Amino acid sequence: QSQLVESGGGVVQPGGSLRLSCAASGLSLEYDAVGWFRQAPGKEREGVLCITSSGITINYADSMEGRFTISRDNPKNTVYLQMDNLKPEDTAVYYCAAGPAPEGSCPTRDYPYWGQGTQVTVSS
Repeated sequence: QSQLVESGGGVVQPGGSLRLSCAASGLSLEYDAVGWFRQAPGKEREGVLCITSSGITINYADSMEGRFTISRDNPKNTVYLQMDNLKPEDTAVYYCAAGPAPEGSCPTRDYPYWGQGTQVTVSS
C-alpha cells in the first residue's frame, strides 16, 4: 500500500522554526515531484513549494517570502519542508503530495498520492 506520512508539526512561537518531513512507503519518491500544501481553517488548500524529481524548487505562492525551503533525501525516501521565521498566518494543516510530472515541473494540484497532514500552529 502506497502511503505518505507527514511529521514534525507542532506549536511554535512567532519567529520560530519547524522542519516537516514527508516519508513515503510503498512508493519511491526518487522519480516523483513532491509538493507541500497547507490549509488554514476556513480557507482553501494552497500550494507552498514543490521539488521536482531532479531537485528543482518551484514556488506555488509568493506568500512564504523565501522563509520556506524544500529538500529531498532520496535514500531515505523523504522530502522535507524547512520553515523559518514563522508567522501566525502560517498556522495550518500541512500536507505533502507526490506524483509523476514532466522533467523540471510539478503538478498544480492533481497529485495521485496525499498524506493525512500535520498541524502547525504559530502562536505566542
